[in-house]
Amino acid sequence: MTPLILAVDTTHEFGSLALLRGDATLEEVLLHSPSGFGHVLYEHLERLFERNQAETGQVDCFAAASGPGSFTGVRIGLACVKGLAESLGRPVAAVSNLQAMAAFGSAPLRAPVLDARRGQVYGAVYDASGTPVLAETVMPFPDWLATLPDAGVEFVATDFAPFRHALAGTRFEHGRVTEVPRALAAAVGRIAARRFAAGDVADPAAIDANYVRRSDAELQWKDR
Repeated sequence: MTPLILAVDTTHEFGSLALLRGDATLEEVLLHSPSGFGHVLYEHLERLFERNQAETGQVDCFAAASGPGSFTGVRIGLACVKGLAESLGRPVAAVSNLQAMAAFGSAPLRAPVLDARRGQVYGAVYDASGTPVLAETVMPFPDWLATLPDAGVEFVATDFAPFRHALAGTRFEHGRVTEVPRALAAAVGRIAARRFAAGDVADPAAIDANYVRRSDAELQWKDR
């Protein structure tokens, strides 16, 4: 039977949940919780399963957006799927937000970018199969542009407006830009479905967050 996949993204203010049968989305729900998802996530999960006449025990693979993003948000989503998967003896796929964003592109080379604050961005380059071409990094946007390949790069973002002015006068001034929906859970779930089919999933205890940079607490401790 085609596997049932539950995907969770709580890495930013706008999160999402998705239930998939293989790579076909049964339902995706956009969530908005500026104060975090810890107090609302399980209620929305319960409703998602009720609407689709399914139960957590029927899930074959759990998936979570593993970052980069809010440190607390990343932990909440991972803790949720790891706990459910551990209790049911199911595998987990941890999927980068940047890789999920790249899946919405159409060019051979896709450069997803997210605002990382502090004047920096999270960025990477993936090919059409989702394989990293340039590793995920965090740096000022102009510095990141300087690392990108010359030919055919498609920028992918949930909101590219804050970055567009920085393209003026660069080799990417007329580059292709694709804006993606805020809800990434279904894209996370589709990647997880492919990994599950290939046996490329993990025990819940083995997955970890993809912060890309250290937390404020770590930076402050180092500066003492």
